[in-house]
Amino acid sequence: MAILFLEGINYCLIYYQYCVLKKLFLHIALFFSLVCFSQNEQLAQYYYDKGDFEKAKISFEELLKGMPQNSQYFQKTVECYQQLQQFDAAEKAIQTRLNTYKQGNLMVELGYNFQLQKNETSAKKYYDQAIDRIKKNPNEVYGIANSFERKVLLEYALKSYQTAVSLVATFNFNFQIAQLYGQLGNTEMMISTFLDEAFANPQSSIQIQNQLARFMLEEGDQNFNETLRKALITRAQKNQDVFWNEYLSWYYVQQKEFGKAFIQEKAVYKRNPESLLSIVNLGQLAIEEDDSEAAKEILGFVLENTKDLELLIQANSYLMDMKIGKAQQKDFAAINTELSNLLTEYEISPFTLSLQLIQAHFVTFNLKKPEEGKAIIKKALELQLNDYEQAQAKMELADILLFDEKFNQALLYYSQIEENLKNDEVAHEASLKAAKTSYFQGDFVWASKQFKELKSASTQLIANDALEYFLLISDNTVADSTQTALKQFAKGDYLLYQSRNQEAITQFQSILKSFKGQEIEAVTLLRLGKIYEKQGEYNLALNQYQNIIDHHADGIYIDEALFFAAEIENNKLHEPEKAKPLYEKIIFNHQDSIYFVDARIEYRKLRGDKNL
Repeated sequence: MAILFLEGINYCLIYYQYCVLKKLFLHIALFFSLVCFSQNEQLAQYYYDKGDFEKAKISFEELLKGMPQNSQYFQKTVECYQQLQQFDAAEKAIQTRLNTYKQGNLMVELGYNFQLQKNETSAKKYYDQAIDRIKKNPNEVYGIANSFERKVLLEYALKSYQTAVSLVATFNFNFQIAQLYGQLGNTEMMISTFLDEAFANPQSSIQIQNQLARFMLEEGDQNFNETLRKALITRAQKNQDVFWNEYLSWYYVQQKEFGKAFIQEKAVYKRNPESLLSIVNLGQLAIEEDDSEAAKEILGFVLENTKDLELLIQANSYLMDMKIGKAQQKDFAAINTELSNLLTEYEISPFTLSLQLIQAHFVTFNLKKPEEGKAIIKKALELQLNDYEQAQAKMELADILLFDEKFNQALLYYSQIEENLKNDEVAHEASLKAAKTSYFQGDFVWASKQFKELKSASTQLIANDALEYFLLISDNTVADSTQTALKQFAKGDYLLYQSRNQEAITQFQSILKSFKGQEIEAVTLLRLGKIYEKQGEYNLALNQYQNIIDHHADGIYIDEALFFAAEIENNKLHEPEKAKPLYEKIIFNHQDSIYFVDARIEYRKLRGDKNL
């Protein structure tokens, strides 16, 4: 009996192992089948992209046999027939699928197949039948309208959505309809539809503003901006809802008319005086765009209308930053007194950290008193700060130590920030500054490695900065393996960092004399140009940029030289006719430049276009 029992157990174990192995082989077979399918699909797409439609057709037909329900394989197969002008085969395939799946979008495919044969009458018949399918079953609008859009049959796509909306009140295709109006060139209806949708569904406002901004910058007709402005003003007059004041504020910000945006923000605030945050943010935007008059007015309004300590500190911090940025030596004493008075009034606390950091930076970089700067920061670090506030304070302390030539100590603080806030934007900024510290010291191998890693940083400014230094080191190491010129250039950059501008000018001019005609020349001219520009010596700056344009037209700094020169001619010297050809060269010869979009906008303005 015991033997029979053991034999039974063995049999069960063998059977169980058999089932497990069977299941395993099934999974393996399925896996290899999927891999094979994936490879075949890639091969089919490769042939299609290459324009080898005969091979692509055979591949997609095989894929479709294996997965007949796959609409993508079917679509590609039909497109291959059409590319090969096998229209009868395409018609037969579409008709067979229509009989099987009864999908209304296949009516569009049939019509388009006739359109490719210049048979407009038959094409229209099937397009109209597709619209009729929507009338019978409005839910078919999704597939049919999408098919019309993919075929760029925009009028029919528009009619599809409009037909469905007229039949089902709950359908909302305003966004799609507005986009189609825009593509059809009917910007007035596009604007009207978008604005109606934004008001009805405020949660879609940002998406709609992105669409309108795109037309404002690139794709509108000559009257687009004016049409949008009038539409917004009309709605604001008819409907007193603050929504339209907010939209008008957004519009004026896009136009960089911060004074007009402020008028709208004040109107919003009067009816909803709970928060001044949007007005503070507007002031910050005005500062970033160098509209100091508007910024003073906006932030002054904030100071007059709030007792909120956080907003008061924020507004005062922006104002002090702006003053320091435009200050001359004679203004330094008054600014230092004003900072001290603000910190006396609002006291030393975590709330006033931004003012403390501004003061520490000012006494170090402007008054050249790094010991005072360090003392201010060390006192701030004794406060109850959160992780981000600590990182801000340590970053400023590291900057001051770097100014004071305490390179290793600066690197220590930068690395602490990197460690404490891994993968954060602040950590990337600390990494960039650490790389620059190594660069200033002449450790180009380590600096280059760091800059290379930061080229892919999520923050565009950090990525661009890292790329600039990586190329600087790479190009000048190839040209000069001893890196003699690069070491002299890094010394000039360090003098700039220390705000020792006149000494930096002397250093860069020395490089131009010692290394004339060498790789380092173009970037040295660029650095000098930016220093002169910052000092308001615009003709001297133009001379540097013109030298690059004349003698380094094939180099990597030509687009910057063209753009910076154009901006001086246009905005500082008010010589638009001299600026226009400079912008034009960027547009036609340097489409990959980061300045391309801005150059095109400014060129269109100067040419008299109303669309930007």
